Amino acid sequence: MANIKEIAKLAGVSVSTVSRVLNNHPYVSEEKRTRVNETIKKLKYARNMNAVHLITGKTQNIAIMLPFINHAYFSILLEGIGKEALANHYRLIICQTGYDQDEEREVFEMLRNREIDGIIVLSTATPVEKIEEYCSYGPIVCCQQAGKRAFSSVYIDHARAFRSAMACLIDKGHRHIGFTVGRMDSPSTRARMSEYEKVLSELGEPLREEWILDGCLDMEEGAAIMKRLLDLSERPSAMLVTGDHVAAGLVWEARRLGISIPEELAVIGFDNQPIGKMIGLTTIDNRLYEMGAEAFRILFQCIENPDQESVQKELDFELIKRSSV
Repeated sequence: MANIKEIAKLAGVSVSTVSRVLNNHPYVSEEKRTRVNETIKKLKYARNMNAVHLITGKTQNIAIMLPFINHAYFSILLEGIGKEALANHYRLIICQTGYDQDEEREVFEMLRNREIDGIIVLSTATPVEKIEEYCSYGPIVCCQQAGKRAFSSVYIDHARAFRSAMACLIDKGHRHIGFTVGRMDSPSTRARMSEYEKVLSELGEPLREEWILDGCLDMEEGAAIMKRLLDLSERPSAMLVTGDHVAAGLVWEARRLGISIPEELAVIGFDNQPIGKMIGLTTIDNRLYEMGAEAFRILFQCIENPDQESVQKELDFELIKRSSV
């Protein structure tokens, strides 16, 4: 197998020039770069990446931990991450875990074993204390609010966003308000639940557990929400729906059944997905693309500066008002 010295000799350049070409160093003339690349192709040279990693201390790979691949929420986060990763010559290793803590631990073990340079966690079932145990092996950024931790985080204030959505409904005269979640034990759901109880208390309204619907993740489950609501002896006049695709399923099913939106049922979604704009859905823009991009930027800074302290960054959200309320 050819080596760098042989490439340099055949191309008529120095070994350092070959090294600069292999590492995409900018200070090489185009004429020399072309000669080196043609020689590499002729000799069928392949780099020993394990050796490169040992020399540089970096793999140029980061892991993205997420529960589901085929979910619009995570897709937009990935778009933001992907653009920044591409600009910085980093590869993404997508690790689907299904909220299985054993699967999640395998991803963290990749960091311990130096298979990756860092991890961006889009959503997790692993307790924050367990995540912190891996921070000594490399940088971790979570896309959720967790307070001051050894790992970094980028997030929106879900409690404040949820209150702003409820305030919008209350301003329209609604007092009977229900909501849906994807997962009851997530940090964002706990924050929303706490705010929901506070607002109901302020209104003097009781907490009706049958108006809190769990396990709503896609359009089909959104359509099923409407059927579940129709089975109730008393149903809410407004719904806060986690995820615009879920909300779109609910709105589609309501209209199919002849239920007027927003006259008979007002609906607010979350995420500001393109489908929400198409159907006139009022929604919370939680800056998913920007969140993903910022998560990578924070991780990259921590990779480049290992002594940097963890970063906690809150992004603004925006209530987008349309015709569903």
